Amino acid sequence: MDRAGVGRVCLALPGATLDHPFGDDHDAYKVGGKMFAIMGGMGGLSFKVSDIAFEILTGAGRARPAPYLARAKWVHLDDPADWPDDELAEHLAIAYSIVAAKLTKKARAALGLA
Repeated sequence: MDRAGVGRVCLALPGATLDHPFGDDHDAYKVGGKMFAIMGGMGGLSFKVSDIAFEILTGAGRARPAPYLARAKWVHLDDPADWPDDELAEHLAIAYSIVAAKLTKKARAALGLA
């Protein structure tokens, strides 16, 4: 999946927004102001995963711990085009769900997620 595909998948999720807090070449996808995926300037993709998915994906070598974000259970893909589009789209939707679930009840209601 390329940068445009990641954007289409992420922005199709309810209340998801695109921001550029690290510069114009980094796309940060957020829900309720909290990041769930980042597409870097060199084409790498980082996203939030569950504790179990973190162990499985990094242990199997399918992803590596994301720089600066691994302690929060984020993984990094150097080339997201190496992954099947449907599988990557599912991981991005799960990343969104994990982050959205941690928003306050008021924030989820404001986004129409409650």
